[in-house]
Amino acid sequence: MAFDDQQPPWGQRKRPSTPEEMLAALLKKIKESFEGSGDKGGGGRESGGSGTQSPPPDIGGGIMRVLAVVAIIFGIQIIYSSFYTIEPGEKGVVLRLGKFSRLASSGLNFKIPLMDEVIKVDVETVRKQEFGFRTKVPGQQSVFVKEGYDMESLMLTGDKNVIDVEWIVQYKVQDPFQFVFRVGDVDQAVRDVSEMAIRSIVGNRDFDYVLGNREIIEAETARMLQESLNKYESGVKVLTVKLQDVNPPDSVKPAFNEVNEADQDMKRLVNEAEQTYNKLIPKARGDAKKLLEEAHGYAIERTNLAYGETARFLAVLSEYSKAEEVTRKRMYLETMQKVLPTVTDIYVIDKGQQSILPFLDLSGSRKATTQNTN
Repeated sequence: MAFDDQQPPWGQRKRPSTPEEMLAALLKKIKESFEGSGDKGGGGRESGGSGTQSPPPDIGGGIMRVLAVVAIIFGIQIIYSSFYTIEPGEKGVVLRLGKFSRLASSGLNFKIPLMDEVIKVDVETVRKQEFGFRTKVPGQQSVFVKEGYDMESLMLTGDKNVIDVEWIVQYKVQDPFQFVFRVGDVDQAVRDVSEMAIRSIVGNRDFDYVLGNREIIEAETARMLQESLNKYESGVKVLTVKLQDVNPPDSVKPAFNEVNEADQDMKRLVNEAEQTYNKLIPKARGDAKKLLEEAHGYAIERTNLAYGETARFLAVLSEYSKAEEVTRKRMYLETMQKVLPTVTDIYVIDKGQQSILPFLDLSGSRKATTQNTN
């Protein structure tokens, strides 16, 4: 039966599953083949002692078996090396006979054996360069080390002052081909160009400007750094330039703090003066405008009153010219009607009278006194 030739599962030999195990199995077979040839030669020599001669060993067959094994190993290696995997976030630069051929994307890819070479480049990881310090223990509470890196951070400003600037540069690979072939050491190039850019910017600004305008300096440094790296065809994209710390050197910090305190006092006094100015000056301007408006209104009132009095006088004059006596009496009576209510005491004086004339009280005080008495 067909099933008679099959062995049960517990009697079968375990087959190699990886290339390394297959190679070990082939080497074992080669070793067994040579050992088998040696045993046959020894058995012939023993039988020769008893008077019988064994046939000579098959050397050609052994060589053929060795070549076959080597060919199989070589073929397996060729097939195994024909496929390669590009991890997510990587790009493969494929070279064919040393010349750029193409870029390989993520996943399983094929290459021609012995002709193609693949260089894997990480294009997603954000790379970082630190200047003036180094991160000793990264994390939420990172530990930084500054000793020995002072020469990276000390700079000379445009007004001949020394300032300590610590910053970081974050970037990633944008063009794998340029990153691999255009610049020999891209990381060192980024460090050198970054120092050149920020020292140039700080050297053209004064001390106070550098302290108070971090965002502007960061943007200018990133722009200059990217332009220089593009000129060198480094294949790098600058993500950010961040100034970590901007301070005067430790030796001049006490004097710098005193200057800052004086500057703060000056700003405080200026703000107080501006507050007083904003409080008093608008009020004074409003009062002045009010007085001007009142004077203008009073002038208009007096002018209109004068025009009215003039018109009234002309009207009375016209009536007076028509009837002088009647108009004179009417004017007299109207005047007395206005004046007499304001008169309190009247003394009547007669030329021919020698004694004091009676006092005529028009204010009503006597009448009020009499009423109070009653």
